[in-house]
Amino acid sequence: MSIRPSVISLFSGAGGSALGYRLGGFNELLDIDIDQTACNTFQHNFPLTPAWNRDISSVEVSEILQYIDIDVGQLDVLDSSPPCVGFSICGRRNIRDKRNDLFLETARFIEGLRPKVFLIENVPGLITGKMKGKFNQIFTRLKSTGYKLKCKSINSIYYNVPQSRQRLIFLGVREDLRTEPVFPQSNSKVKRLKDVLPDVDFHSRGQFDKTIKHTETLPYTITKTPSMFFVQDGIQRKPTIEELKVLSSFPEDFEFTGSYTRIWNQIGNCVPSLMMKEMSKTIREDILMYQNRPEERNNAIRIRTKTTQCEY
Repeated sequence: MSIRPSVISLFSGAGGSALGYRLGGFNELLDIDIDQTACNTFQHNFPLTPAWNRDISSVEVSEILQYIDIDVGQLDVLDSSPPCVGFSICGRRNIRDKRNDLFLETARFIEGLRPKVFLIENVPGLITGKMKGKFNQIFTRLKSTGYKLKCKSINSIYYNVPQSRQRLIFLGVREDLRTEPVFPQSNSKVKRLKDVLPDVDFHSRGQFDKTIKHTETLPYTITKTPSMFFVQDGIQRKPTIEELKVLSSFPEDFEFTGSYTRIWNQIGNCVPSLMMKEMSKTIREDILMYQNRPEERNNAIRIRTKTTQCEY
């Protein structure tokens, strides 16, 4: 394995995942997204990483293999964040939304590229109510690609992100690696609003409620449309772009392109980079590093877990 393992991102957006993988020690080979503004933001912040502004259904596996000059099976990680509009409880859930089928496009690339690991990020609404049948269909399809597969709902608030953002993660490991999918340990210490934006008194999606104390509030999920307000000195206002960046764990020097609404849309669609940093570090340190050595990996995880539990 190379010093910096490789990753390709599908439905990459403005670069939240890419930043997380970079922080986790990965080399991003290619990112693909249909949104032109998001691609502009990505290219502005990652000028050395190719970004294709393409509909994923028009991209052939052979194009990717030829462009980045790798063989089938060489890619370390395939990352994918297909649209969640049809599944999300924040919108009108529609099981017939054609964008739901883009999940299956990821399976096409898994079978064609044969990455060592794949990670698919989406919303937990996929496993509730009328969407359960769709979840079972997706899980069965991904399982059929020849990977050990686990699925887990995690909240970014427990991975150093000052935002309560619940995500559903599918993690697959190729059978021949002889190791299991594993998720990062969560952090019980969470950041509240006062920890990251001390001048803001309150934030809400509607009417300001003076009975709720500032110290009790956790940052809400940032959706793709402006729907959150801050209260400062008794006055309700919209969050600034810099404040939205803080809540989504983007560094100060990360720059977005487009109008206020388009930037909010990009941030709302992004995977929090610090959450993805923890995911990618776990993939690198607990899966790729110990491929074909399952006993050594299990011992290393046991030792680390025991050490963590002894810390104060």
